[in-house]
Amino acid sequence: MEFTHFNEKGRARMVDVSGKDITARVAEARGSILMKPQTINLIRTGGIKKGDVLAVAQVAGIMAAKRTADIIPMCHPIATTGIDIDFTVGEDRIDVAAKVKTMERTGVEMEALTAVSAACLTVYDMCKAVDRGMRMENIRLTYKSGGKSGEFKGE
Repeated sequence: MEFTHFNEKGRARMVDVSGKDITARVAEARGSILMKPQTINLIRTGGIKKGDVLAVAQVAGIMAAKRTADIIPMCHPIATTGIDIDFTVGEDRIDVAAKVKTMERTGVEMEALTAVSAACLTVYDMCKAVDRGMRMENIRLTYKSGGKSGEFKGE
């Protein structure tokens, strides 16, 4: 496999995507944040002093997806055309799913993964006063479509 993020001198570079076709691209990612059942109960009942945890985490995920190129060095800045974050609250976990869309020359996998990560981090930040043992896990790409490489379906 050829490494495309290095120039002829072996130095890092951003890949030139100007020759690629603009196509509809979609990426979906998932991850979880595990916590004590008491913390879940506080989230459900509005007992977290910093406010509505899931509302803030949703906005954080959307904002992070839009700013992915600012924090991932070789990621192209792209215009997203849609971002959605969904939460499933269990007894001891919150599962986070993100779906990001664009019409671009490059995909939105990093944006979807960044959205999930930021949403989980925001839940942690808002709840850490009551549960410092929370842990984020299994953040992964679950689907992507569009572009030369076509469709990918993860678990």
